[in-house]
Amino acid sequence: MFSNYLIGLREGLEASLVVCILIAYLVKAGRRDALRPIWTGIGIAIALAMGFGCALEFGSQELTFQAQEALGGSLSIIAVCLVTWMVFWMRRTARHLKSELHGKLDAALAMGTGALVATAFLAVGREGLETALFVWASVHAASDGTPRPLIGVALGIATAVLLGWLFYRGALRINLAKFFTWTGGMLVVVAAGVLAYGVHDLQEADWIPGINRLAFDISGTIPPDSWYGTLLKGVFNFQPDPTVVQVTVWALYLVPVLMVFLAPVGFASGKGKVKEPDDQGTQSSTASPARP
Repeated sequence: MFSNYLIGLREGLEASLVVCILIAYLVKAGRRDALRPIWTGIGIAIALAMGFGCALEFGSQELTFQAQEALGGSLSIIAVCLVTWMVFWMRRTARHLKSELHGKLDAALAMGTGALVATAFLAVGREGLETALFVWASVHAASDGTPRPLIGVALGIATAVLLGWLFYRGALRINLAKFFTWTGGMLVVVAAGVLAYGVHDLQEADWIPGINRLAFDISGTIPPDSWYGTLLKGVFNFQPDPTVVQVTVWALYLVPVLMVFLAPVGFASGKGKVKEPDDQGTQSSTASPARP
């Protein structure tokens, strides 16, 4: 449940910050008339993400077992690729997100209502589709037959919406660069578990060999139905009897990706080291965007 809460919080907060920046900029620019197209675009993006999630869930139920495993494994790997790209992208661009969105919004204001709807839709829609896919893959990996994963996601999104509102009101101050670094690192750990489970799905679909070749089996020590087995499964997608391929893929993904992600910004981005802004500078970039 915690891993799903983290997904909802991390992805939801990105979308909340985007909405906060767009709305605050229009309000400060005296363009409240442009708020309705922005909310329209946001609403369409949310509806699309929810529809995409429903299509994944209900569409896969009509497939054979092998087809379900093949689809689940393939989408899990795609979700891991997307979330990996997302955490690195946000780490590089978090400091410049406000100015980037302001530039796009200025261009949209000059073009009219349709451009405003499209700007909000594209800004929020990407986050929504990524969230829907990664949440579906994570819930599919948990597969404990309870609503806890979805409850975790819902609580995470609700927390993100509340934090976004507090940012907008100027009631909450936080160093977003550090927040996204720590949550991004935890999300890489979650993604490693989703990737390993996706590989297991592909093995059950006979796409990858080695389904019967186990790396170890500690089911007797950590029973999957015990409280601590359930906790490890929910947080890390831990499996007490993984295959050799699963463990190999998990290690080959987690170790290098986490090392690069936690490296200094200059090393990870291939550019010179960027000076960390002070807390006040980071706070004001979200709570009070600059006037045009």
